[in-house]
Amino acid sequence: MISLTIAWLALPFFLGFIIYLVPKLDRYLALTIALVSVAYSFVLFSQKNPLTLKLLDNFGVTLIADQLSAFFILTNALVTLAVIIYCWPTDKTAFFYAQIAILHGSVNATFICADFVSLYVALEVLGIAAFLLIAYPRTDRAIWVALRYLFVSNTVMLFYLVGVALVYQEHHSFYFAGLQGSAPEALALILLGLLSKGGIFISGLWLPLTHSESESPVSALLSGAVVKAAVFPLARCALVFEEVDPVVRFFGVGTALLGVSYAVFEKDVKRMLAFHTVSQLGFILAAPEVGGFYALTHGLVKSALFLIAGVLPSRKFKELKQTPINTKVWIALVIASFSISGFPLLAGFGAKVLTMKNLVSWQIIGMNIAALGTAISFAKFIFLPPGGEEKKLHFGFWGAIILLIGGLFVANGVYYNAYTLENTIKPLATIFLGWLAYLFIFQRSALILPRYLEQFDHLIGMMSLVLILLFWMVWTWSPGGAL
Repeated sequence: MISLTIAWLALPFFLGFIIYLVPKLDRYLALTIALVSVAYSFVLFSQKNPLTLKLLDNFGVTLIADQLSAFFILTNALVTLAVIIYCWPTDKTAFFYAQIAILHGSVNATFICADFVSLYVALEVLGIAAFLLIAYPRTDRAIWVALRYLFVSNTVMLFYLVGVALVYQEHHSFYFAGLQGSAPEALALILLGLLSKGGIFISGLWLPLTHSESESPVSALLSGAVVKAAVFPLARCALVFEEVDPVVRFFGVGTALLGVSYAVFEKDVKRMLAFHTVSQLGFILAAPEVGGFYALTHGLVKSALFLIAGVLPSRKFKELKQTPINTKVWIALVIASFSISGFPLLAGFGAKVLTMKNLVSWQIIGMNIAALGTAISFAKFIFLPPGGEEKKLHFGFWGAIILLIGGLFVANGVYYNAYTLENTIKPLATIFLGWLAYLFIFQRSALILPRYLEQFDHLIGMMSLVLILLFWMVWTWSPGGAL
């Protein structure tokens, strides 16, 4: 199993290099990478005990692959597979597929890292590959958005690296366990880096512009899989350290409410989806012990929605209300919206029920408000008019949508115990109330929330404020001011 893990980890980087040498095989090699990751995730699901691999024992450089890793790896694999299928009939170059391969491999690496230095390397490689994909169209706008992302990413990883250095100075190890007994400033800096990199709370408000302005397949990759690379270690640390758990849960609730507050009032399709990614990441962190299943359902839904957004006749909800949508596209849009709203028979239902059952008492009100906001947000899609002119869409689009939405139906069986009368009534009531609120209140609202928190010159300031908040939380919530 150890040899298999090393081979699986190295394969995307090796085949990514081969794509440069043999560009005619670009699609096939990228497809192979995604399929191997699907297979490896199922192998992990079958393993009862976690796989631990120590690379540099004296420095605590360690890899751990377990059931939590399997959910995130499967999410990355299916999202990548869908994007490759979507791009298959297009004129994407070998460079594009090579970057997808490198991005896929680095995201996978973050899901099995159990030490801070290997996680840092994986996140940095991921950041470069994401930057190149965002800038792929080579327009002035795309290059600016990509450079903005790269600058923010490098800045937050500098905070993270300083925190890692403080942990190593204290324990002479990079292993996650080094957080135990470390100074509050070390934990605050590490958490700030991961929260910001993952698009969590106000320090992660670089995300809406980046995801909404990227090409649809790149947006699907970013929202479906890439941001989870920083969310995973937060969930892992929350499960290992009791002192970290309330901090992660707090930011889970905070980002769920922040993201959905913007999504409810957003008038642009892709920006609404991007803000909702911020919100849904909060659901993953609000209940870390079941975050893997929620990450899978969110990855499938959000990737499908971003791909569908790319074929809609407009990005403006106001124009879409007056322009009927292709019926087949509308059906796919409604199914995905139902799933993320928590409708039965789709994976989003089980994921939401499971998450709500694993909340602590102080989270319940906030997360129920966020769930209601989700229903309001996606009512914008559900009540759009179908019956538009038939538009010929390439087979790659339908292949990707069938894979992603089919995955929602299949994954629905993961938590079949959710189907009790009590569990079913509450989500349906939430969706119904959300639809009523949309039809009678928010549909007529002309309110647009200010965007100054997203502005480039405010992003670093927001990080500084979150760092102060984190330091205060760690200092006051930890016995004796240390973990």
